[in-house]
Amino acid sequence: MLLPFSAEIYFYPTSVDFRKQMDGLIILISDALQMNPTSGQIFIFRNRKADKLKIIYWDNNGFWLLYRRLEKDKFKFPAPSDVSLQITTEQFQWLLSGLDISNYVTKKELKYSEFF
Repeated sequence: MLLPFSAEIYFYPTSVDFRKQMDGLIILISDALQMNPTSGQIFIFRNRKADKLKIIYWDNNGFWLLYRRLEKDKFKFPAPSDVSLQITTEQFQWLLSGLDISNYVTKKELKYSEFF
Protein backbone atom coordinates (compact mmCIF):
# COMPACT_ATOMS: atom_id res chain seq x y z
CA MET A 1 0.00 0.00 0.00
CA LEU A 2 1.29 3.40 -0.94
CA LEU A 3 -0.20 6.62 0.30
CA PRO A 4 -1.49 8.70 -2.61
CA PHE A 5 0.61 11.72 -3.54
CA SER A 6 -2.50 13.72 -4.38
CA ALA A 7 -4.27 13.27 -1.03
CA GLU A 8 -4.68 16.23 1.27
CA ILE A 9 -2.75 15.75 4.52
CA TYR A 10 -3.92 17.05 7.89
CA PHE A 11 -2.51 16.72 11.36
CA TYR A 12 -4.34 16.99 14.60
CA PRO A 13 -3.03 20.18 16.25
CA THR A 14 -2.47 18.80 19.76
CA SER A 15 -1.16 15.56 21.16
CA VAL A 16 -3.55 12.67 21.72
CA ASP A 17 -3.62 9.79 24.17
CA PHE A 18 -1.97 6.97 22.22
CA ARG A 19 -4.11 4.40 23.96
CA LYS A 20 -6.71 5.54 21.42
CA GLN A 21 -6.95 3.03 18.64
CA MET A 22 -8.38 3.43 15.17
CA ASP A 23 -12.00 4.01 16.20
CA GLY A 24 -11.06 6.68 18.75
CA LEU A 25 -8.95 8.55 16.17
CA ILE A 26 -11.74 8.31 13.60
CA ILE A 27 -14.10 9.94 16.10
CA LEU A 28 -11.58 12.79 16.58
CA ILE A 29 -11.49 13.31 12.80
CA SER A 30 -15.26 13.39 12.59
CA ASP A 31 -16.11 15.32 15.76
CA ALA A 32 -13.15 17.57 16.61
CA LEU A 33 -11.94 18.32 13.08
CA GLN A 34 -15.46 18.08 11.61
CA MET A 35 -14.08 16.23 8.59
CA ASN A 36 -15.11 13.03 6.84
CA PRO A 37 -12.65 10.25 7.77
CA THR A 38 -13.59 8.34 4.58
CA SER A 39 -12.72 11.27 2.32
CA GLY A 40 -9.40 9.83 1.16
CA GLN A 41 -7.45 12.41 3.13
CA ILE A 42 -4.51 11.48 5.36
CA PHE A 43 -4.76 12.33 9.07
CA ILE A 44 -1.73 12.45 11.38
CA PHE A 45 -1.77 12.26 15.18
CA ARG A 46 1.12 12.56 17.65
CA ASN A 47 1.64 11.51 21.23
CA ARG A 48 2.52 13.82 24.14
CA LYS A 49 6.27 13.08 23.99
CA ALA A 50 6.25 13.71 20.19
CA ASP A 51 8.21 10.53 19.47
CA LYS A 52 5.30 8.62 17.93
CA LEU A 53 2.85 9.22 15.09
CA LYS A 54 -0.34 7.45 14.07
CA ILE A 55 -1.66 7.98 10.57
CA ILE A 56 -5.22 7.19 9.48
CA TYR A 57 -6.11 6.77 5.82
CA TRP A 58 -9.25 5.47 4.10
CA ASP A 59 -8.56 3.23 1.09
CA ASN A 60 -11.71 2.35 -0.91
CA ASN A 61 -13.26 -0.13 1.53
CA GLY A 62 -11.35 0.15 4.79
CA PHE A 63 -9.06 2.16 7.01
CA TRP A 64 -5.29 1.97 7.27
CA LEU A 65 -3.60 2.71 10.59
CA LEU A 66 0.11 3.41 10.24
CA TYR A 67 2.40 3.87 13.21
CA ARG A 68 5.84 5.52 13.28
CA ARG A 69 8.15 5.65 16.29
CA LEU A 70 11.47 7.45 16.55
CA GLU A 71 13.90 5.61 18.79
CA LYS A 72 16.22 8.46 19.84
CA ASP A 73 14.63 11.68 18.70
CA LYS A 74 11.35 13.58 18.63
CA PHE A 75 9.19 14.73 15.76
CA LYS A 76 9.42 18.48 15.35
CA PHE A 77 6.13 20.33 15.18
CA PRO A 78 5.43 24.04 15.08
CA ALA A 79 3.24 25.51 17.81
CA PRO A 80 -0.43 24.71 17.08
CA SER A 81 -1.22 28.38 16.46
CA ASP A 82 1.68 28.77 14.00
CA VAL A 83 0.54 26.32 11.36
CA SER A 84 -2.57 25.35 9.50
CA LEU A 85 -3.94 21.85 9.99
CA GLN A 86 -3.16 21.04 6.37
CA ILE A 87 0.42 20.26 5.35
CA THR A 88 2.01 19.57 1.98
CA THR A 89 3.39 16.27 0.76
CA GLU A 90 6.88 17.68 1.15
CA GLN A 91 6.20 18.74 4.75
CA PHE A 92 4.82 15.25 5.40
CA GLN A 93 8.05 13.71 4.10
CA TRP A 94 10.08 16.09 6.26
CA LEU A 95 7.95 15.21 9.29
CA LEU A 96 8.39 11.46 8.79
CA SER A 97 12.15 12.01 8.46
CA GLY A 98 12.25 13.85 11.78
CA LEU A 99 12.89 17.28 10.26
CA ASP A 100 11.25 20.47 11.53
CA ILE A 101 8.33 21.32 9.25
CA SER A 102 8.08 24.85 10.65
CA ASN A 103 11.42 25.62 8.94
CA TYR A 104 10.14 24.26 5.63
CA VAL A 105 10.58 26.77 2.82
CA THR A 106 8.62 26.16 -0.35
CA LYS A 107 10.25 26.58 -3.68
CA LYS A 108 8.51 28.57 -6.36
CA GLU A 109 6.63 26.26 -8.71
CA LEU A 110 8.03 26.39 -12.22
CA LYS A 111 5.80 26.08 -15.27
CA TYR A 112 7.07 25.81 -18.81
CA SER A 113 5.17 26.06 -22.05
CA GLU A 114 8.04 25.71 -24.53
CA PHE A 115 10.71 23.09 -24.67
CA PHE A 116 13.83 23.27 -26.83
